[in-house]
Amino acid sequence: MTGPTLAVEGVAKTFGAVRAVDDLSFTVRPGAVTGFLGPNGAGKTTTLRMLLGLTRPTAGRLLVGDRPYGEHERPARVVGAALEASSFHPGRTGLAHLEVFAPQVGVSRQRCRELIEFVGLGPAADRRVGGYSMGMRQRLGLATALLGDPPAIVLDEPANGLDPEGIVWLRRLLRAFADEGRTVLISSHVLTEVQHTVDDVVIIARGKLVHASSLAALADLAEPETYVESPDPAALQRLCEARGWTAAASDRGLLVTGVVAAEVGAAAHSAGVELHQLASRGVGLEDVFLRLTGGAS
Repeated sequence: MTGPTLAVEGVAKTFGAVRAVDDLSFTVRPGAVTGFLGPNGAGKTTTLRMLLGLTRPTAGRLLVGDRPYGEHERPARVVGAALEASSFHPGRTGLAHLEVFAPQVGVSRQRCRELIEFVGLGPAADRRVGGYSMGMRQRLGLATALLGDPPAIVLDEPANGLDPEGIVWLRRLLRAFADEGRTVLISSHVLTEVQHTVDDVVIIARGKLVHASSLAALADLAEPETYVESPDPAALQRLCEARGWTAAASDRGLLVTGVVAAEVGAAAHSAGVELHQLASRGVGLEDVFLRLTGGAS
């Protein structure tokens, strides 16, 4: 199965005086899990709603393959989506919820039963959704998205409410989908929540694109940091300046950016600078994410 490429081309969306999405462009490739990342309020859900034809863009266009989502004969057989884990009728059972959508998608009731078992809700199939936990609702939303066995899957914050076991299950499932050649797009406001899942990242802030690359390329932006203390801080400062290192005062010592601890220790030893403390403070992906998004939350 080969999924369609998802394309967002020069898209903008305004709500009155508020510009929720601003000249946004990116693509999502088949055969990979793409993380659509940004702080709360960055414009992620608005963009996904436009992609699925639920909200009309002010400018630009959004394509599923070679056409907008709504122009496909059976859109739900092309893109399976789950945008809100709370958009269920509380009085319906989990199985009945799927059966309501089955005719629209063009699948049988047997398919509904198979999927509710597949997502781990078999024992709760005949329970009313109003009594489901958030994690159970997330699983039901995923089952709804998978009804038509679509080649593309779009999920908004799919890990919300899942316990650690559920997160591992979701991660393996999305990986399997991508390995089949499907197109997988998942949104999140927390990079660490999806960094073990995604291949590519698209990061937005305040409605604008701030970064798009493979996860590996994003990791290359994470510079190491080393904390060092010396009884002769002036000599330590001179050493950093001589080496061209960026160093800033931190606690009782210096925080050296872009240099690993072993290199600082070796240079200090060669220069005869006594050290009392030397420790790596590696910058993680979350720090890179916060830097790119301006620390917005």
